[in-house]
Amino acid sequence: MSFPRTPSRIGGLLGFIGMSAAAGVLATVAVTPAIALTSVAASDTIGIFEDLPDYLEIQPLSQRTNIYATNSDGSPLLLAYFYNQNRIEVSADQVNGFVKDAAVAGEDPRYYDHGGVDLQGTIRAVLNTYILGGSVQGGSSITQQYVKNVNIQNAIKDLTDQAEITAAYEKATETTESRKIQEMKYAIGLEKRYSKDEVLMGYLNIAGFGGRIYGIEAAANYYFGTSAANASLPQAASLMAIVNNPEKFRLDYPDSETNGAANGYADNKQRRDYILRNMLSEGMITQQEHDDAVAAPVEPSINAPTVGCSAALGSGFFCDYVTRVFKNDEFFGADENERWRNFVTAGYDVYTTLDVDLQIAAEQAINDNVPMHLDDFNVGASVVTVEPGTGKIRAMAQNKIFSDDPEVLAVDNTRTAVNFNADFDYGASTGFQPGSTYKIFTLLEWLKEGHGINESVNGQLRDYQGQTWKDSCSPGGTYTLGESWRPRNDEGDNPGNISALQSTMTSKNTGFIAMSKQLDLCGIRDTASSMGVYRADKDAIINYETGELGTGELARNPSSVLGTNEVAPLQMAGAFATIASGGTYCEPIAIERIVAPDGSDVPVPPVTCTKALEPDVAAAAAFALQRAFEGGTGASTANRLTTDAPTLGKTGTTDEAYATWMSGATTRAATVVGVYNVSGFVNQRKYDFDSGEAATARHRIAPRVMSVANAKWGGDPFPDPSSALLRGQTVSVPDVRGLSIDQAKAIIEGAGFTFEDGGQQDSELPVGTVTGTNPSGTAGKGAIVSVYTSNGSLRAVPNLGGLAPAAVPAAWAAAGFTSVPGGVCQANPAVAEGPGTVTAQDPPPGTAARPDVAVTVTVTRRAC
Repeated sequence: MSFPRTPSRIGGLLGFIGMSAAAGVLATVAVTPAIALTSVAASDTIGIFEDLPDYLEIQPLSQRTNIYATNSDGSPLLLAYFYNQNRIEVSADQVNGFVKDAAVAGEDPRYYDHGGVDLQGTIRAVLNTYILGGSVQGGSSITQQYVKNVNIQNAIKDLTDQAEITAAYEKATETTESRKIQEMKYAIGLEKRYSKDEVLMGYLNIAGFGGRIYGIEAAANYYFGTSAANASLPQAASLMAIVNNPEKFRLDYPDSETNGAANGYADNKQRRDYILRNMLSEGMITQQEHDDAVAAPVEPSINAPTVGCSAALGSGFFCDYVTRVFKNDEFFGADENERWRNFVTAGYDVYTTLDVDLQIAAEQAINDNVPMHLDDFNVGASVVTVEPGTGKIRAMAQNKIFSDDPEVLAVDNTRTAVNFNADFDYGASTGFQPGSTYKIFTLLEWLKEGHGINESVNGQLRDYQGQTWKDSCSPGGTYTLGESWRPRNDEGDNPGNISALQSTMTSKNTGFIAMSKQLDLCGIRDTASSMGVYRADKDAIINYETGELGTGELARNPSSVLGTNEVAPLQMAGAFATIASGGTYCEPIAIERIVAPDGSDVPVPPVTCTKALEPDVAAAAAFALQRAFEGGTGASTANRLTTDAPTLGKTGTTDEAYATWMSGATTRAATVVGVYNVSGFVNQRKYDFDSGEAATARHRIAPRVMSVANAKWGGDPFPDPSSALLRGQTVSVPDVRGLSIDQAKAIIEGAGFTFEDGGQQDSELPVGTVTGTNPSGTAGKGAIVSVYTSNGSLRAVPNLGGLAPAAVPAAWAAAGFTSVPGGVCQANPAVAEGPGTVTAQDPPPGTAARPDVAVTVTVTRRAC
């Protein structure tokens, strides 16, 4: 039925071609079928073509982003890479002649002879498609294919949803006359602006090679484990064969019946050999090169890229932290999807703060001491190191392997996507109780309020029910404990008066609670917050019934002084780094530099440092914490160091040893080590790993990491504390001697001290009368003052001086003594004749003595 119309089509086509010139010819050829059917004048068609835009915006290609750590020699170490399209853009000098010639021979043999559109190929395609009624054929030149790929990239560049990407791709590749005409116009315009070699390289970098492989360099890497510069002739032809029909000719389906290993990848070889014949006919290769290449089998060597942080192995959690910086930090854009899209498409080289030497030490120390998985103990262990004064994260490791693949996580308990070192936003963790490491904030607030590290408080065990703390953040300004609470010390002791220094060195809970009684709970909270510490469950769902999210605000109550807020180890490392730096808190940073594909520097989030502590407060805290590390609870780590540097530190153990911590810092590195129950309640003191007791694993891990840091960077001495913060605040202890016990208690407590009945002691005062206090003179506010009373067992020694010897026994007995006085004679010619007088006595007058004490008097007379 179509035969009668065929001659008119051919006639219209030939007439149209004959009257067309240059660009008009190309447009006419493309739209001839439509003209024949609609009687549109050829001259009108040429006008339409001339009116089409010829400027095509070529935007930067999607390239893979690389994340690097730093080796000891300063060289970068690739940790992982990310992409939407696996592409490594290369320049012309990075692609050899075989590849370039194979592209031309396979896709556009007349490439260097036309001006962007291959007229002969276009006519052939139109004849087959519209005149002969065959299948739709391309006939597109390399430049037209480049234009098509650019349009595809421009259509999908801002999309992240796969359905939207697919729809945009289908629209951009829809086979229509109008699209073909516009591509022709763009191709002609493109070759007016760029050289043939530039267009060819654009095409080689943008072309798809199957799946997510784009560009000749990534394709050479993936399919043959080589580069575009080193690809052999048969490899180059096989690679360019794939471009013609990526799904049909790709080489990573070894089980394919038509193009698999069993038949030597027959489809690809057929296309490859076609390209080789064209290369021979075009004089691009010799007959020998052709014959050798055709004889060579197609032998792919698939190098499947490991995309994402799983490739970073032990550094995977740090890698994940870096990616979350790009996702979370509005410095990189206002919208999270936009930030992530830019990260995976921009082709950045991201140079991080991670130190490879320290990271390896951290990974090995954990692996040697804490299992990745136990059936009866869901154990987690982590190490993180931060540089004081900069906030640079130098190491981040844990006893798991990173994976965010749900299928892997479902079957492998040694893998997790949760970063134990980070908070919820930066690692999906809700944190751990830090125990006594959190006491540093009470110590710091103590010093900020003018107290001294040698100032004492009442560290006795007691029940705090009904007692009140200052809490200026509460509406009433106070916090009253309604329930019974009797905090105990880890050693079970009852220390009585104890200084802040002793409490710090021995980690006395009762001492720190007593210190907090003289402080503001809100102030302790604010001190921690100023040093970057907040609840790690910020933004996590904390109430599944209401969907309530955590605010990150630290709880303020007496038990929080002992470390009951769940926080992230990275936060605690930042806090210890603040003290070690002299009081400057720097937000943790993981990115040092970002380089764009063109070699230019991309702005990175600025280092944010603030003054959190006065230098004298930091110095006094460092003084106490250095002694805690060297001679207190941290000594188990200090004694294992193989390389020394001045170090401050603090241990932490939660109730029932569910979590154990060791935190330490020099002026160059602050390291926090923790071993935790990720879930469940296993007492680490009752559990042994192969390496030893679980509760002491921290002391086997920390010194190994800290020793490497000390060897690399050393550390300066900490400044000497001021005498004022050594001494602290003292007040006068009232003199209550001679008063009743009730009177003394009222006066002592009224002066701000804690009254303690010291019991009776030997005294000459009436029974029950106060004889004295301990301490006396001055003491720290709130200290225990022991008040002693008389048991009446002593007598006041009378003054026997000037008495005649005969009067001494009566005077001695009158004072209540029962012994018989003795005496010695001392001759003095200057005195008058007579029995003499008493000139000395022992015990001396005014002292107290037991009733049966012997007294000896010295009698002076002219002659003995």
